[in-house]
Amino acid sequence: MPELPEVEALAGFLRTEAVGRTVERVDVMAISALKTFQPPIQALTGRTIAAVGRHGKFLDLTMTGDGAADLHFLVHLARAGWLRWSTSLAEKPPRPGKGPLALRVHLGDGVGFDLTEAGTQKRLACYVVADSSEVPGVARLGPDPLGADFTVDRLREILRAAGRAQIKGILTDQARIAGIGNAYSDEILHAARLSPFKPASGLSDAESTTLHTVIQEVLTDAAERSRGLAAKDLKSEKKTNLAVHGRTGQPCPVCGDTVREVSFADSSLQYCPTCQTGGKPLADRRLSRLLK
Repeated sequence: MPELPEVEALAGFLRTEAVGRTVERVDVMAISALKTFQPPIQALTGRTIAAVGRHGKFLDLTMTGDGAADLHFLVHLARAGWLRWSTSLAEKPPRPGKGPLALRVHLGDGVGFDLTEAGTQKRLACYVVADSSEVPGVARLGPDPLGADFTVDRLREILRAAGRAQIKGILTDQARIAGIGNAYSDEILHAARLSPFKPASGLSDAESTTLHTVIQEVLTDAAERSRGLAAKDLKSEKKTNLAVHGRTGQPCPVCGDTVREVSFADSSLQYCPTCQTGGKPLADRRLSRLLK
């Protein structure tokens, strides 16, 4: 799943490659990807990409038109979506089918991008709105962990409000903190030496300070590594630099212990027992506690 660092890198890539280009045509292959219908997606045709921003995991393309109010084209790539840039798009519209292509944006001279989504769970979402805050997912976002307002005190407020909720879920709850997903929450908790099931109310002041520092360090480092990369290279860069996420059965790069996994219905988390849980493995079931 693309998370804050990858979405920020995609935004940076589009600022370089797409800003100043005009939309010539939009081909919609998966109507399920369109979450708004007024204005229609074709209202983007003839508009110029003036800016590219990010809200949590949302990409936000500001589209300007002669004498018309700006529109915003927002994209949430969800779990299996991606943006594929091309300098050789076919002029002929693609055939609708069961492939991963959801939407294609033509920017002239063969340049443009595809929005694709693998798998059967179609969650990729596109919005055309007059104001980004009209998108419910944007309106409910918590603070950006790389923003100036994400201070230690703000994090402590979030933790206090969460009560006994587990820290893993707090980090991935977009209404509490924007932009962190399954992978980077695993990485943050490993670097902070915290169990994913530790309750928010159980964190000391020192632990919450460490957590704040680690959140910013992990995300900043990942964003810096991704900066300037082509869109096609971002996935492999992310996977290469993960310490525990997706590395079940491999040695922890810090202590050498075996990375363990807890599986849920539609996701899993990875952690190091020595670094995070006092050497004790977590039971592999939802809402697990340390094995007695």
